[in-house]
Amino acid sequence: MKQFVLGIDVGGTNIKFGLVDQKGKIVDRSHLSTKECISHKEKLIDKLVRGCEEIIAKNKLSKENLRGIGIGLPGLINAKEGIVYSLTNIPGWKNVPLKRIIEKKLRVSVFIDNDVNVITLGEWKKGAGKGKENMICITLGTGVGGGLVIKNKMYRGEGFAAGEIGHIPVQQAGRKCNCGGNGCLETLVGNRYLLQKAKRIFKKRDFSLEDVSKLACQGNRKAVQFWQQVGEQIGIGLTGVVNVLNPSCIVVGGGVANAYAHISGPMLETIQKRAMRVQGKMVKIKKSNLGPNAGIIGAQALVEEEIKFRAK
Repeated sequence: MKQFVLGIDVGGTNIKFGLVDQKGKIVDRSHLSTKECISHKEKLIDKLVRGCEEIIAKNKLSKENLRGIGIGLPGLINAKEGIVYSLTNIPGWKNVPLKRIIEKKLRVSVFIDNDVNVITLGEWKKGAGKGKENMICITLGTGVGGGLVIKNKMYRGEGFAAGEIGHIPVQQAGRKCNCGGNGCLETLVGNRYLLQKAKRIFKKRDFSLEDVSKLACQGNRKAVQFWQQVGEQIGIGLTGVVNVLNPSCIVVGGGVANAYAHISGPMLETIQKRAMRVQGKMVKIKKSNLGPNAGIIGAQALVEEEIKFRAK
């Protein structure tokens, strides 16, 4: 009997659903917009349930066919108890027992975690970090997130809040960050700040980071320097993590990773220059293998990990 996992990636614009087989292949997918319900907890939960019901019905799945549902969400998640403590920039979510709510509605096992932890799981099990005992995943987008694998196990921290690489302070008196701190790495390499910087440098209002990448590929000096500085700043932020954790691999994902060819070299050079000798020499930089599918594949990996853990 064929069995599947339903992986769900919850974002600020869309909820992505993917039906994943036991080989890790996405065999069906769908998405629903979250624009009109992102700030309404009950409406968002209803959309999650409806999206699951639709893809289950479309593929004529029974409970025996579905091993579980995995969900990645952008916030502070108690993965052990299945509770959403809060969602980043989304009001109304405080101590919500999402796992229990959806299990009651669908009668299927549900597992939830922070979205970057889910992406990290996907890259570790199926992607660029496969087979690595100690690895870091960093996601570069509007926010800068991180996930940690230590001794072949996801590390979530005492309060499920580990891996906040974007909030490593890299400037003593830097720009105010959304987290409440100052001078965080995210205030230098988050999409919002990079786009502001790019518009100033190129003196264009209608401009995107993709445009900067295209110019860099064409050899534009300003664009190349722009991404080189980004790579160096990320490298500075990661140097402390490398010194403390001594990973063999750093996987780079997220939207800014589209400029990977321009930032990876400066990142690695900065780490090797500034890190302690042993740690800096051992670490490698890799681009995400899973790309936009990382959240769905990672959600499948989350379900399989939890089922495996329960079976012990």
